[in-house]
Amino acid sequence: MWKARVHLSAGQSYRATYGEEAQATELDRLEAELLRAEGAPTQIVELHLCNALRIAQRQGARFLELRAATSLARLWRDEGRCAEAQALLAPIYGWFAEGFAMRDLREAKALLDELV
Repeated sequence: MWKARVHLSAGQSYRATYGEEAQATELDRLEAELLRAEGAPTQIVELHLCNALRIAQRQGARFLELRAATSLARLWRDEGRCAEAQALLAPIYGWFAEGFAMRDLREAKALLDELV
């Protein structure tokens, strides 16, 4: 995991130095996923995922919003918050009218099926 931490830190440093916001959603989402893998408290992971979701919403980046929402819904499912997870993810998944063969949409659908 140390290599992932090194690369993620480099991306965050670039973002801070140059004000690059194009990948801000993914950087926060990946930070959350890495923290979760490292055993960080759920509240810290959730904070990063909520931030990623807000950034994607602000940017109007629907696909990145789906990714962030799927990660957050997965965290909430694992915490027993299935109704909240479903309420978050279902409307975002519902925006999409095509591309259902894409991995992110397949993962979101599988998670939604699990939450019902």
